[in-house]
Amino acid sequence: MRHHQYNPNYHFVKEPVDFNKYTDRKLLQYCLGATMYMPGTKDFAQAIIDKKYPGLTSMVMCFEDACREEDVPSAEQNCLRVLETLRHKVEGGELAYEDIPLIFFRVRNVEQFKHFAKLLPKESVPFITGFNFPKFNSLNAAAYMDHLVDLNNRFDEVLYGMPIIEDARVAYKESRLDELMAVKRVLDQNKELVLNVRVGGTDFSSCFGVRRGINYTIYDIMTVSNCLMDILNVFTRNNDYTVSGPVWEYFRVNKRMKEMIELPKIDLQQTLLKRKAIVNDAVDGLMRELVLDQANGFMGKTCIHPSHLNYINGMLAVTKDEYDDAYQIKHNSGGVVKGTKGMNEIGPHKAWAERIMMRAEAYGVIDNESGYFELFGE
Repeated sequence: MRHHQYNPNYHFVKEPVDFNKYTDRKLLQYCLGATMYMPGTKDFAQAIIDKKYPGLTSMVMCFEDACREEDVPSAEQNCLRVLETLRHKVEGGELAYEDIPLIFFRVRNVEQFKHFAKLLPKESVPFITGFNFPKFNSLNAAAYMDHLVDLNNRFDEVLYGMPIIEDARVAYKESRLDELMAVKRVLDQNKELVLNVRVGGTDFSSCFGVRRGINYTIYDIMTVSNCLMDILNVFTRNNDYTVSGPVWEYFRVNKRMKEMIELPKIDLQQTLLKRKAIVNDAVDGLMRELVLDQANGFMGKTCIHPSHLNYINGMLAVTKDEYDDAYQIKHNSGGVVKGTKGMNEIGPHKAWAERIMMRAEAYGVIDNESGYFELFGE
C-alpha cells in the first residue's frame, strides 16, 4: 500500500513510503489515515481486486453497529470468503499482496470475537491486520487483549488491536478519568499490539441526545469535545499512542470541485475556519474538522464513504515548511533556533517533530498548502 495512489502524477517534495501490516508499528500507526468502515455483509473482494477505490488503504468490516444481530453469522461467512478470494488471487498471481489495504474486523463483543477467531484458517491470517474492539472499557479490556495475545501466539503472526473508546463510562464525567486510566493500564501491558486508539463521537453524542449538524464540528459540541479532550490527554502523552478522530457523518458527492480560478492560491486552513465555501458543505465540514483534529493531536479519521478518502489522507500530507521545522528540531540537541516562520524550541517541540516526521514518511511532503487541492485529485 501507498497513500495517494489515486493521483499517481502528483509531484512530491518527499514521496510517501510503501507499507503493509508488517511495517514497523512505530510508523504503521501513522499510516492508517482514512479507515473506511463497511458492513461485514458486503462482499468487498472484487472492489479490492479491481482497485475501485485507489485511495483506500485501510478498511474495517463491521459485525457491530453496521450489522444487524441476526445477520452476524452470514457476515462472518462473507468475511471468510472475502479473505479466501483475496488469498487465491494473490496465490494465482492475479493480485499483488501490496495492493490489498490493511483489513480489520470490528467484532461485536468478546464472545463474537472468540467465535470468529475460531473460524479463521491460518492461511487467511496474513491478510488480516487486526481487530477493532467496540465499547472498550475497564470491564472487557483484559478479555479482549488476552484473546488477542492468544491469537498472535496461535498463528505466529502479528494481529493488532484497535480499542474503540465510546461508552457511557467515559462519556460521564464522574467516572471518566478513573475509567480512562484503567483502560490505559490494560493497554500498556501489551502496547506493541495496540495499533491505534479509536473514539466514538456518535456514541458519545447519543449519551447526551445531541448530534452535530453539517455546519458544525465535533469541537462545537461541548459535552463530546470534553470527552475527546480527556482521551487525548491520557493516551497521546509523549506520543504513547495514536488516537484517530471521530467519524464525519455527512457526504455529498460532486463530480468535480467548484470552478474557482483563485482556488489554488487560497490559504486552506484560514478559508475553512472562516467558513468560506470551497467544495460543498459536507466536504468543507469534513476538512474543517480535519484541521481541528490535527491541531488537537488526532491522527487519521474513521471514514464511512469513499468520497472522504482523498480529503482525509490528502490533508495528512506535510508541507515543506512543517517538514523543515521538524527536521531541524530532530537534528538539534537543544536551545532555540530560527525556523521557517517562527522560533523552534528544540526540547518542547520534539514530540511534535516526531509526529510530523512520521506523517511525512506515511503521506509525503508537499510544497505548500496550495498543493493540497491538486493532491486531492480534483
